Amino acid sequence: MPDRKKWPIRWDLLVRYRFIETLVLWEGRLTTRHLCDTFGIGRQQASKDINNYIRDIGPGNLEYDKYLKGYKPTPGFQPRVTRGLADEYLHLMARNNELSNVFESLALNVANVEVLSVPVRDVSPAVLRPIMQAARQQRRLEVDYVSINNPDRQGRIIVPHTLVYTGLRWHVRAWCEKNREYRDFVLSRFRDEPEIMEPSEHGLDGDSEWNTPATIRVVPDPRLRPDQQQVVAVDYGMENGALEITTRGKLVPYALKLLHIDPVESRAGAEAQQIIVENLDELRRWLFA
Repeated sequence: MPDRKKWPIRWDLLVRYRFIETLVLWEGRLTTRHLCDTFGIGRQQASKDINNYIRDIGPGNLEYDKYLKGYKPTPGFQPRVTRGLADEYLHLMARNNELSNVFESLALNVANVEVLSVPVRDVSPAVLRPIMQAARQQRRLEVDYVSINNPDRQGRIIVPHTLVYTGLRWHVRAWCEKNREYRDFVLSRFRDEPEIMEPSEHGLDGDSEWNTPATIRVVPDPRLRPDQQQVVAVDYGMENGALEITTRGKLVPYALKLLHIDPVESRAGAEAQQIIVENLDELRRWLFA
């Protein structure tokens, strides 16, 4: 992706340019209608966006095909505002698939896409707004919170600094005055409306465990045959037989859950396990007790 500091692009234009790249690369056809229907803009603006992309963003990336009645990627197409990954297109389709349950018509055809969704753990605006405000201003926040160990609501004071999506649910990383340490608080377990208080000295910079990076080294299960290991390596985009995932130390357990890796007990069959963490001993300090 190019250096964005050289591009004074408004956010709304950047979103449309990314849409242009993603759609034309993975569907092979882009029309002004796609932009009009997706972003609610006029045909003249859509045409201008495409022309600006061709001239300023991705010269040589698009060409008009009169038979397709739209633009298609050139043989020398090079992503400029995306990474050119299928995952970007699939997530775009997933979002449109979700929205199609709400809106009657969308620009993208999602008839051939089915997406499983995790259960919605809803959070009210009255809860989320003060959490976000306190995080941005590094303020103390008085909250009522419940947990499995303490199902009856408990009042406590926290200093939030970052919202985290684990792939299954949202939580907020925050300093907890009761436990005198930084902890993770599940958003759906807050009760009533948090009360914003005065600023605190405990912010993002003080969370050393959050600020410490960790690398997860994933390799094919050695119990597999070499040819099976090669299949797994390609599945996960491994290089030199391994996939290295760099994340924050405190996010290691969540990353392992997304990979369906149990750090305590391996599955009985190699075909079921398929991958292991090669450097598990290095990561044990980050695992849940």
